[in-house]
Amino acid sequence: MANSITENTTTLSLCDDTQIDGNALVARVLAFSGVRHMFGVVGIPVTSLATRAVALGIRFIAFHNEQSAGYAASAYGYLTSQPGVFLTVSGPGCIHGIAGLANGTANAWPVVMISGSCDQRDFGKGDFQELDQIAAVKPFVKFSAKVTEILQIPRAVLEVLSRAVEGRPGGCYLDLPTDVLHQKIYEVDAARVLAEAEYPLVRGISSQVSSWDIEKAVTLLRKAERPLIVFGKGAAYARAENSLKKLIETTGIPFLPTPMGKGLVPDTHELAATAARSLAIGRCDVVLVVGARLNWLLHFGEPPKWSADVKFILVDVSKEEIELRKPHLGLVGDAANVLDLINKEIKDNPFCLGKSNPWVEAISKKVKENVVKMDAQLSKVVVPFNFFTPMRIIRDAILAEGSPAPILVSEGANTMDVGRAVLVQNEPRTRLDAGTWGTMGVGLGYCIAAAVASPGRLVVAVEGDSGFGFSAMEVETLVRYQLPVIVIVFNNGGVYGGDRRNPDEITGPHKDDPAPTSFVPGAAYHSLMEAFGGKGYIAETPEELKSVLSESFSARKPAVINVIIDPYAGAESGRMQHKN
Repeated sequence: MANSITENTTTLSLCDDTQIDGNALVARVLAFSGVRHMFGVVGIPVTSLATRAVALGIRFIAFHNEQSAGYAASAYGYLTSQPGVFLTVSGPGCIHGIAGLANGTANAWPVVMISGSCDQRDFGKGDFQELDQIAAVKPFVKFSAKVTEILQIPRAVLEVLSRAVEGRPGGCYLDLPTDVLHQKIYEVDAARVLAEAEYPLVRGISSQVSSWDIEKAVTLLRKAERPLIVFGKGAAYARAENSLKKLIETTGIPFLPTPMGKGLVPDTHELAATAARSLAIGRCDVVLVVGARLNWLLHFGEPPKWSADVKFILVDVSKEEIELRKPHLGLVGDAANVLDLINKEIKDNPFCLGKSNPWVEAISKKVKENVVKMDAQLSKVVVPFNFFTPMRIIRDAILAEGSPAPILVSEGANTMDVGRAVLVQNEPRTRLDAGTWGTMGVGLGYCIAAAVASPGRLVVAVEGDSGFGFSAMEVETLVRYQLPVIVIVFNNGGVYGGDRRNPDEITGPHKDDPAPTSFVPGAAYHSLMEAFGGKGYIAETPEELKSVLSESFSARKPAVINVIIDPYAGAESGRMQHKN
């Protein structure tokens, strides 16, 4: 995005009698500031805004539901490091869109929701879709703004775009009342306010670490007996993969990615500790955590999963995050920049653990043992399908695509958990899943974002039937825009599978109803895609699954593959039984 939009104003018509309305002005500012894609659901009062944006070269992807549009915008922000922008109508549309805003903020992804709102003069009277939208979004955003008259539009639009990427990325909101969108302004005045508006876009954060802090971090790693490097999607967002790989290969320190950090350094790397996760986090004594939070995904960095005396070196763009976690050493800054400083410090006095180091050997041994166990499970051909048999076939099909690797989208309980262990990521930013917030329903929105952000790249979604159901109608969106997305639905007939109740739980006046976790058995999800002209497949055997994967991957057209799974395969709540 440009840092200034002044140079673009010379292309405007300056005829005094030519006017534009608020819709056109918003679209113009978005286009001038570098927005190339918008997601959303149109209607009163924002349909014209979307139309104007399209006319200025912004590709508008129209959804069926604002939640999915918001999820798409948040993932787009992550994949592109630019604010993902989505548009909603007033009232209920805004409320539906909050899910996407909250998801973006929770994951630290830059996303901007723009919503129409009711006429200002009628607020409080019970106007159409009336809502105090600024108050509604407040808990879920970094920043919000409401435009009260047309001259404020340029500055407000630029500010929400800037705030979304500043420091720790997150959600921002812009409220556009109906009357402001209908107000008009002369072109000469539009040119003036555009030229006067500043665009203080900050893409990240400059490193705030001293050379002493970098030296201290390197000393801790150098003197550690059992060091570990942990990295997450914050490092992926910062494009830190080259710096990470250099650090790992220079020092020989084993590494552990969080789920969406997978692929920054290939899963197949000899220092990958994913298959020895429990050992790695339970015995390490110094941990460099880069772009990952010590939250539930990492057991809060606390015993009993972690050693009581482990020393954390935490790299984060947020000073507040470091103050919250209270690590042994906190380094505030962009992940790639801080890693470059660490690499530079090590270069002057290099060290490397080596393959014969006891810690490296222990990790390597445990990895090999667990891989053998996993391979034994994967080598079994189980029909009716369990989760492992089809997941192995899908893994092999994805790997056969080579580079650029398909972008994998994954959600569900057992489906996502098993997929995390089986499916291989060897390239950065090729995994999108439920994320920090554990959000179900992100699948189709993420698929669309990935296809739009990476045109021509195959997108493969591996979805539980419950997760798919949240946004299944968006398969029509895939067909409408002809996006190269293959949706694989693991159909086990319900949330976690079939009826998991104990006999003593099946009682009361509604005991003959299906279990709260049950869906219609054998649902024809593939027929939903066929209803819109896409390709639908059903697979119940390894041969059928291999065949339809080959055909759909080659075609690179919208498709749904309905994989029938034993309803009693997998575990209730996936790997989170203790929370249920």
